[in-house]
This record gives sequence, C-alpha cells and structure tokens, in this order.
Amino acid sequence: MSKPSPLTLNERIFVAGHRGMVGAAIVRQLLKLGCNNIITRSHAELDLTSQAAVRQFFAVEKIDRVVLAAAKVGGIHANNIYPAEFIYVNMMIEASVIHEAFRAGVQDLLFLGSSCIYPKFAKQPMDEGQLLTGILEPTNEPYAVAKIAGIKMCEAYNRQYGTRYRSVMPTNLFGPGDNYHLENSHVIPAMIRKYHLAKLAMAGDRAAIRADEKRYGVIPPDICRAIGYRPDQDRLDASQPPQVVLWGTGSPRREFLHVDDMAAACIHVMQLPQAEFQAPHPSFVNVGTGEDITIRDAAALIADLVGFGGLTVYNSAQPDGTPRKLLHTGRIGSLGWRPALSFAEGLADAYRAYRGASE
Repeated sequence: MSKPSPLTLNERIFVAGHRGMVGAAIVRQLLKLGCNNIITRSHAELDLTSQAAVRQFFAVEKIDRVVLAAAKVGGIHANNIYPAEFIYVNMMIEASVIHEAFRAGVQDLLFLGSSCIYPKFAKQPMDEGQLLTGILEPTNEPYAVAKIAGIKMCEAYNRQYGTRYRSVMPTNLFGPGDNYHLENSHVIPAMIRKYHLAKLAMAGDRAAIRADEKRYGVIPPDICRAIGYRPDQDRLDASQPPQVVLWGTGSPRREFLHVDDMAAACIHVMQLPQAEFQAPHPSFVNVGTGEDITIRDAAALIADLVGFGGLTVYNSAQPDGTPRKLLHTGRIGSLGWRPALSFAEGLADAYRAYRGASE
C-alpha cells in the first residue's frame, strides 16, 4: 500500500450534514487537524434535495472536497412508518450533491453509507464482496436501496469521469450528538434514554423527567406507562416499580462504533491513494470494530452504566430486525486504521454527553 497523502489544510471542504452526529464529529476532527476552510450549510440555508439550489451553491463556493454525511436516518420504527421519505430524501440528496460536485469540478468526495446495504442473511461477518448478493432486510429496504445507489453513483462517476469519489460503510454508530427522540432513534440512544428516564422515575425526580422531555422530545405513552409517569397530572405512579421495555427478544447481535472513531476513519480514508478504491479493489470500505454483542447484553451494560437496577422487559411481539450485523473489517485494517475506543468507553462518553445536554 502506498503512503496516504495528507489533506491540504486550506482546502475548501464542504461537510454536508454538519449538524448530524456523524457530520459534527467529522467537523471536529477536521478542526483538530487545522483545516481552516470548512464550509457548512444548515437545511434552512441549503436544501440538498434541490438540484438547482445545490448547483448554485457549488457555483458560488468553489469547493475543493466534499464529505457527504447528510441523510435522513432512523431506527426500525421510523423506517417502517416513513419508507417513502427514506428512499426519496436520501436518493435526492445523493443525486444532487454528487452530480453537482462533479459539474463544479470537485475531484474528491467521501460518501457515507450504512451497513444495512448488505443482504438480510449475509454471511457473517459481512465483507465488501457481499453487496447485491441477496435480499435486503424489509424493515429498512428503502433506506438501504438509497445507500446502495449512492455507492454505485460514486463508482460510476469514477469509471466514466476519473473522479476520486469513495464510500465508507459504517456499522451502527452512537455518541455525542445522537438522536434521542424515542420514536425515531436507533437502539443505543433509545436504550440510554429509556434507562435514564426509568432511573429518574425510580428516584421520584419528576423535574428531571420534565427537563429531559423538553430537551429530547415527548416521551411516548407506552414509555410513560412503563416508568409510571403521568405527564397530564405531573406525577409518578407509585403502584408499580419503573421498568424498561425493549423491542424484540434481545437476541439479535449488533456491532457498535463510537462516532469519533468513525470520524477518524473518514479522515483516514480521505487521504488514501485512489488506487485503493479502483478495480480489483472495492470502491467502498467497511468501518467498524469487527466485534458484536447481543442487544440483551448491550442493554445490561447500559443499565449498569446509568445505574438502573430495575426490571427490563422484552416485547417479543415487536420485530428484531436482522438477526446479526457484523462487518468484516479486514480491509480497513489493512489500510491502516483501527478504532481507539472500546464499546464500554464509548458508552460512557455517550452517556456523559447525553447528561451534559439534558442537565
């Protein structure tokens, strides 16, 4: 492998999705490196689904490099309820940003995908060669199809136009800046918030529960019932001890990566020679830890971290999703990157950030 070339510190780098968990982490990493021309836009300032708006943005800003971290994301519940939004919004963002970056002469682009691109029953651990070898998990198929389209779009532009567009496929991410809204969050932030609320209820701290709800969104009725909170009466029901109810059986295995490690991997991949992303090599690379854990065991770790000693109930009437999702990380390892944080260290950091924002 040839030596990576460093980023030019005065490059104009557009980080699309800088307010999201991943985009914000990438901005932090770039700032640490001394990059002083990071270009960002909020959704109010730039609608990334509008090709005309994106074209005007690139014409004005003269961007040198793009990090495409913007996406509509959510957990099983959100993917089930809003499939049309997940496929439309994500495909429009990808088409607008990738094509208009090319039209503006941008040669370097990093696209962030997702491990859900792999088939539902892919051989574990999942390596890059398993893309498009089987049916997808139905609960998030629209989102997965959109992410596959982004990978293939980057691949096609490289082949036809000689651009240096590459993609990274992260495993399940968590950390500072995560989404803790209980109706559309992913599993780790959902469990952190559920256990924290249950602990507050056990302590009888109604004021803290109200503050958490104001910061992170309405607590759904089923969770209010589980922890014994009556928001309409602003009281706690002492007739039953608070408990945490989790979807599924707790048996699925998942791999989790702290978002700061993901951001470091992105910076690393940006600086690799393009030859590493051309045939016979895949045009994308998995980013993960190479280790997984059951949802049940992850829940136990979070309950212990939060300090909740009550009951956890698994609602097996709700879907589990894919039985196992573990990435093969041999390729990213051979390219010189390893995660810095253990799962336990990452959870502790995520909970500190959560509490810092809510207290």
